[in-house]
Amino acid sequence: MTSFPTDTEQKLMQTAIEASARAYAPYSKFPVGAALHTKDGKVFTGVNVENTSYGLTICAERSAVVSAVSAGETAFDAIAIYAPQATKTLYPCGACLQVLAEFADDMTILTQNGAGKNNKSTLKDLLPSAFKQ
Repeated sequence: MTSFPTDTEQKLMQTAIEASARAYAPYSKFPVGAALHTKDGKVFTGVNVENTSYGLTICAERSAVVSAVSAGETAFDAIAIYAPQATKTLYPCGACLQVLAEFADDMTILTQNGAGKNNKSTLKDLLPSAFKQ
């Protein structure tokens, strides 16, 4: 397993790994944890929460955003996402990217799958033409 280059990135990923253990994924068996870093250094976690009515499921990334916004935070610069069951390079879904774009023009996106494969990208790389009003 390769580690991320900065201590902050490593700590953020470790927080996402710990959060993934609290995910509620009885249907997919695909738990995901996220750790969202604010521009002033606070960290908010989120997990995927599934529902028997699948469309009502929320992803870990959006769960973290909701937690941060509920605490009054709306300026983000990084998010770490961990899925222990993932075997391929992990990326946030389109809905999560668009929600992140609501609060940041660009940010670092760190991901790690269960095999320890890390990926570092940016919001601009993954969603170059985000919808903005």
